[in-house]
This record gives sequence, structure tokens and C-alpha cells, in this order.
Amino acid sequence: MAAAKKLKIADEKQVERFLTLELVRVTEQAAIAAARLRGRGDERAADQAAVEAMREELNLLPVRATVVIGEGDETEAPLLYVGDEVGTGKGPMLDIAVDSLEATTVCAKNLPNSMSLLALAQPGCLLRTPNIYMEKIAVGPGYPPGLVDLDAPATDMIAAVARAKGVPVHEVTACILDRPRHARLIAEVRATGAAIRLIGDGDIAGVIHATNPEETGIDIYLGSGGAPEGVLAAAALRCTGGQMLGRLMFSGDDQVRKAKAMGIDDLRRVYTLEDMAKGDVLFAATGVTDGNFLTGVRFRPDSIHTHSIVMRSASGTVRSVKAVHRNDAQHGGQ
Repeated sequence: MAAAKKLKIADEKQVERFLTLELVRVTEQAAIAAARLRGRGDERAADQAAVEAMREELNLLPVRATVVIGEGDETEAPLLYVGDEVGTGKGPMLDIAVDSLEATTVCAKNLPNSMSLLALAQPGCLLRTPNIYMEKIAVGPGYPPGLVDLDAPATDMIAAVARAKGVPVHEVTACILDRPRHARLIAEVRATGAAIRLIGDGDIAGVIHATNPEETGIDIYLGSGGAPEGVLAAAALRCTGGQMLGRLMFSGDDQVRKAKAMGIDDLRRVYTLEDMAKGDVLFAATGVTDGNFLTGVRFRPDSIHTHSIVMRSASGTVRSVKAVHRNDAQHGGQ
């Protein structure tokens, strides 16, 4: 009994260590690597730099982790592909979801809200999904359970958010990816009188922004985006609180085959937040470019400044980490 109690305490200390130091170091290094190439117009180079830096840092963690959301399958990516094993090989077995550089186009153009991020959970707790689109709807904490409905018209969802907040519809703001496929959705939302924050890329950030309307001005996220990004966004919401629903969107038999190979049989299933990220989830993100809730990497002559968040679902802890790193002389400043 005493031995079991000691083990539990040790495990809790290990999780806390991840939250405060180890986990955030991974996203910091990926963000720094990507930031050296921001604004250079080369998406591939920035993404590759972030991937290499993240995997190198992940391999220093005392874990046995399997990538379940990553850069694609093994035929598409040499590093951090789905099924890639990372960590020292000693320590707890975990599943990991990564996006070394969220919003590569944003980074290449040095626009707001590009980040490096990852989520950790016990094996089987993060939804495995092929790299396809997902319908999504999300709101932050504080709303009545069951507020969001993926099949309800956008007009009804805007009205529901307004009622729950106790404000007129014109004081509600929806976040939507600026894509031709969303033209009808955008028109429907605008017809209600609500405002829209159109984003060019980075729908993980878009979902996370809905968790803190007072800071971001965003009340609800609507539309479709990448399914892997949906899982990472769900991991963040599990830590901050909120509601999210998602449904996979299939285009062609090949995508269906990949989904079934991953154990997905119900192709029309609506996934809840807990379906996509359950158990004790750890989430970390570091800003690459300036954004609504994270400052981008700052290069100084003798130091590098980063801004990160680290979160844990079991405790609801959200830490803001501002770090100063000694600059590597071989890279110089920017």
C-alpha cells in the first residue's frame, strides 16, 4: 500500500515536471527554429526546421511516446510521422499529437497566430484520424451543456450563444477560416447581424481563441478544417474548458479506407470533446509570430525571448511561461 502511494506521488511529480519545464522546452525549440525563417516566404523550410527541432527535443524526454497526430504517414514525412516513436524509451508510455508549425503560410508571411504546439495523453486517449477535413463547432467555458449542435443552422448557433451570454446577436463574433467553401456559412452568419473574424490559416488558434472571448473577442468557432488540427484543438479545450463537436469529412474511397484502418467504422459519427481528447491531457504551445494570446519569438543580440502556455486537463492549470534563452552565437540575432 505504501509503495503504491509513493508511486502515485512520483507520477504526479513527473506530470508536474512536464508542465513546468520539459514539455514547454519542446515547443520553445520548435518555435525558435521556425521563427528564424518567418517572413522569408518559404513555408517548407520553416516547417522542416520546426519538425527537426521538435523531434530532437522530444527525444530527450524520459518517455516512450508514439506519435498519433503528426506530419502525415511514414510515406509522407521522414520525421514525426504517425507511428513515429519518440523519447528516450524509458518512462511512461504516452500518445502524442504534434503540430511543429501551425499555420506555415502565416509564418512564411509573418502574420499573426503561428505557433508550435503539442499534446500528450495516456495511450488511446487521443483520437487517431487520417489527414482529412473535419466539420467543427466550438465555444469556450461557462455555457450550458449541450449548447453547440453540429447539425443546427449557423443562425441558430449564433442566436444560442447570444442568449446564453445575455447579449444581442450583433455583439457576438464568430471565427471562420477564410476559404471559398465557407462562402455560404459566412453569408448566413453575416445575415444574423453577428460579426465575423476571418482567419487565413491556423484553425487550432481559432478554436482556442473562442475559450477566452474577453481577450480575443471571439465567441464561437464555425466551419471545417484539418481533422488532426481538430484533435489538437480539442486537447487544448479539455484543459481550458469549453464545448466542441467534430465530424470527419471524406472525399474518396482512399480516405475511407485509411479511416477504417484506424478503427473508424461510423463515418458520420459526431465526436464530442471527450471523444477526441480524454483522460489527463497535457498541452503546450509557443508563439512563433505575435498572436491574440501568445507573443512571437523575439531575437536579441545576446538572448532569445519566447512566450508559451502549458496546460493540464486534470487540474485545469494554465501556465503562461515567458522565457529568456541565451542566444547561440553561431546564429546571431534577427
